[in-house]
Amino acid sequence: MWGLLGTLCVARGEFYEALWFMIAAVVVDAFDGILARLARVKETLPRFDGALLDNLLDYLNYVFVPALFLHEAGLLPGRWALASAVAVCLAAAYQFSQADAKTDDHFFVGFPPYWNMVAFYLFLAGFPPWVNQAIVALFLVLVFVPIRWLYPSRTPRLRTLTMAISTLWGLSCIGLLWQYPSPSPWLFTVSIATMTYYVVVSLVLGRDPRPRQPSVG
Repeated sequence: MWGLLGTLCVARGEFYEALWFMIAAVVVDAFDGILARLARVKETLPRFDGALLDNLLDYLNYVFVPALFLHEAGLLPGRWALASAVAVCLAAAYQFSQADAKTDDHFFVGFPPYWNMVAFYLFLAGFPPWVNQAIVALFLVLVFVPIRWLYPSRTPRLRTLTMAISTLWGLSCIGLLWQYPSPSPWLFTVSIATMTYYVVVSLVLGRDPRPRQPSVG
C-alpha cells in the first residue's frame, strides 16, 4: 500500500508527500516481524512465507520507489539519471539474490538496500546534482564491497542501544520532514549523528565475524 501510494505521488510530482509514504513503510517494516511473531503467524498460517513477502516489500519500498524518486525529482544530472536509477535497481536485485546477503549472526553483507534513506537525505540536503550523483555512485560500489553492516533489530551485540539510536533517527527524520523546507540545523545534526553511529558500529562489530566468548574470572 505504501509503495503504491509513494509511486503515485512521485508520478504526480508530489515528492514531499512521497517521502511521508516512504517513512510510513519504514515504520511498518520496523514492527511487522515483531507483530508476526506475537501473532504466531508461522503456526497459524504454515503455508504463508512471511520472509518472502518481506523481501518483496523491501525491494518495492527500499529500492524501486526511491530509484523512481531519484530519477523524477531531478536530484541527478539529466544524462545520468536514468542509468543511475537502473543501476540502483540492478545492484539491489543482485544483493537480494545472494545466499549470504545476511549472515547467521545477523549482519548484512554489502551496503544494505537503504536507498529510501539516500533519497531522503539528498532531497533535504539540496546538493548540486553532480554531488548527488557521486554519493549514489559511492553507495552503488559499496553494495559489492563485503563490509558487514548491522541489522538494527536483530544483531545481538548492542541491540538495545542500536534500537534506541534507530528510534531517535526515525524521530529526527519525521521532524526534518515536518519542518521542511527549513529544517532546524540541530535536528539535521542529530539525524546525521545517528547515521554516523550506525556506520561506525557496523565497521567495528562487523570486522570480526566470530561472536565474542564470555570472559572467565
